[in-house]
Amino acid sequence: MKVLKKNQINTVKIVDNLRNGGLVIMPTETVYIAAVDATNYAAVQKLIKYKNRPFGKPFSVGVADLKMARGFVKMNQTALNLYKNFYPGPVTIVCNGKHKVALGIESDIGTLGIFITDHKLTLDVIKRLGKPITTTSANASYQKRPFKINDLLDFLSIKQKGLIDLIVDVGEIPYREASTVIDTTIDDPAILRQGEIRLKDKNEVLSRSEESTQNIGKELWQKIEKYFGQRALVFALEGPMGVGKTVFTKGLARAMGIKDEVVSPTYNLEEEYDHGKLLHFDCWRMSSDKELVNLGFGKKITDKSVIVVEWADRVADEVRKHSEEAIIIWVKIEYARGDNERIVSWGTL
Repeated sequence: MKVLKKNQINTVKIVDNLRNGGLVIMPTETVYIAAVDATNYAAVQKLIKYKNRPFGKPFSVGVADLKMARGFVKMNQTALNLYKNFYPGPVTIVCNGKHKVALGIESDIGTLGIFITDHKLTLDVIKRLGKPITTTSANASYQKRPFKINDLLDFLSIKQKGLIDLIVDVGEIPYREASTVIDTTIDDPAILRQGEIRLKDKNEVLSRSEESTQNIGKELWQKIEKYFGQRALVFALEGPMGVGKTVFTKGLARAMGIKDEVVSPTYNLEEEYDHGKLLHFDCWRMSSDKELVNLGFGKKITDKSVIVVEWADRVADEVRKHSEEAIIIWVKIEYARGDNERIVSWGTL
């Protein structure tokens, strides 16, 4: 493993490593990434081993410009409008792929996320290489996002370190949110992860009954049902005692066709409905994130489960660790003026 310090940066060396199938840790404007040539099958296999992630979980790729993007994805008008308004910048646009990247990059249904950076070094590397590179965060799965190299190396195994061919160390990167990820392949574009770029205002409605709160759960499920079985779907619920978090979960379960009775799992911490079709956590009695980890939360994310987490604010750090692997919808339920009235708001992470 070679290391290039800030005063040693050489674009040619970086590109040579990528051309030869190498895995390069390098900075972008948001985080250190694990970059490989996205068209090189052997390099992509090395990246999958490094990230220790199951085959079939897609990677986004960085491209130099619209011309390169169009060589690898089919861009509809929604995607083109996003490109026009936000690029270059921290937005990842999911389009239907043209299957010209290596196997393991596109999703199981053939979609591909493209990212056009405004980070000079990263852009220079992509232009010189003439091909897209992977832009996945360089951290080990479920560890914190790396803004400096020690944030990365302290959590890697010897085996993972052995897969790295080159590290480009520019020191600590100023903290910025991850890119906003938006899927343009469906009629109603969906935000898969809300990042620095805010594409939608907060959604908020007034519920006047338990039935209305259940219907909100049903409507949210209908918006993201397309991703069932493709990614983990997490409903992170916040709100005071008795406000209706379990009521919301009942509506979600009903929309999923689950006939099991939905109950608050306060005393068991976890409930499972319809043989694991829906998992339900209650974190009210949890003293730390570690209790959620000990319940196998990370494995359930890997299994692409549908998960409800009540009192998610108590374990927010652990939930947010999985923002790359899961679609996370944060739902806040608050008391309103009337006895039965609730304000329900939501947004994605």
